[in-house]
Amino acid sequence: MTEYEETRMKRLWAPWRMGYIQAAKAEPQADPCFLCRGLKEADDARNLIAWRRPHSVVILNRFPYNNGHLLIAPNVHKAHLRDLSDAETLEMQQTISALTSILDEMMTPDGYNIGLNLGRSAGAGLPGHVHWHIVPRWNGDTNFMPIFAEARVIVQSLEAFHEWLVEKLTSHGEPGA
Repeated sequence: MTEYEETRMKRLWAPWRMGYIQAAKAEPQADPCFLCRGLKEADDARNLIAWRRPHSVVILNRFPYNNGHLLIAPNVHKAHLRDLSDAETLEMQQTISALTSILDEMMTPDGYNIGLNLGRSAGAGLPGHVHWHIVPRWNGDTNFMPIFAEARVIVQSLEAFHEWLVEKLTSHGEPGA
């Protein structure tokens, strides 16, 4: 790289990513499952829990692919789909449906990626607690940033989005929101 190129290079500052980098090197916690830890605590805002249901929970992804990236998980630590009760399975599917409708109102995405990864080799960052991802998508949201800069641009803080989602859930009369 020439001196000229170095002085013209743009920099994207993303200081919140340091939490992700440091989390990978942090000391192991008593309960390594962040979902179970969050469910045990009362501070839903700090744990990014948006909706507690009888059999499941909605939590914001702390390291999202896109703004509005949510996780839906059973309230009990279960690693496989076969371990879920019919009530848990039904409630989580109903929750996914409800959340896509609410995100449609809030953010008007053009589509969604909805899925789950079972096992570390399938990409599960938390292989012991099954969970679904809801990732809102917009036409043109895939650009050069992840490819060239290995960075994603998230347009809203997690705290602001959490507050907005909880307000929307509450206005829809969702109990426990």
